[in-house]
Amino acid sequence: MKLKYFSAPYLVWMVVFILVPLLMIAYFAFTNDNGSFTIKYISDVGQYANIFVRSIWLSLIATAICLVIAYPVAFMLSRMDKHKQGTMLMIVMLPMWMNFLLRTYAWMTLLGNNGIINHLLGLIGLGPFKLINTSAAVVLGMVYNYLPFMILPLYSVMEKIDNSMFEAASDLGCSYTSTLFRVIVPLSMPGITSGITMVFVPAISTFIISRMLGGGSNLLIGDLIEMQFLGNAYNPHLGAAISFVLMVIILVIMTVMNQFDPDDQVLM
Repeated sequence: MKLKYFSAPYLVWMVVFILVPLLMIAYFAFTNDNGSFTIKYISDVGQYANIFVRSIWLSLIATAICLVIAYPVAFMLSRMDKHKQGTMLMIVMLPMWMNFLLRTYAWMTLLGNNGIINHLLGLIGLGPFKLINTSAAVVLGMVYNYLPFMILPLYSVMEKIDNSMFEAASDLGCSYTSTLFRVIVPLSMPGITSGITMVFVPAISTFIISRMLGGGSNLLIGDLIEMQFLGNAYNPHLGAAISFVLMVIILVIMTVMNQFDPDDQVLM
């Protein structure tokens, strides 16, 4: 009984800040201004299919790049001496101590047509290149801002892998590549799935990065939702419908990711 009392604040928090907003989104998505049931706004979401495809595609690219970069970084961190791991983790977390908006604004200065990168390229006779207001700039912003969310779950899992596993694999004749794909990757699968989820979900719903680094030609789902609630095209019912569809897409993707349960993995 005492445990129930201790969990009460968390349950209240869940109801007020998660369940109630979700119910409100569902209500506005399936009703009109008169409060009558309608699927008009859900059907209207189809006209923004290209924005959904662009958002999913750029988010997948950013997530894949984060995984490729974070995996070796997390592995090296997990194999370091304990007293060095704390310092290196602080370096990984250091950018997150700064404001998200400030970090993104810094990239605008770097990627601008007259920015630092183009200035340096100009010194060697190259450029200027169009770096800002492109899809590549949006992906870069996603990778930079969300990379720690990939490194930390991978590190937390890899740090628990005992060195004896690598020694045993070597004794059994496994090459480095075989050890990587038959031992390290299967054992680190929980960190991979967690990292992918933690990067993909905020990446697909971002709007600050796409607005500041992508310009008006790289509109993403987050920008579209913001326009319905805060922009000139004020339409909370359509905004709720878009949010509802996005929520369904994320739930489907997370369900697929949960299929990669490490308990179901068989080491070959």
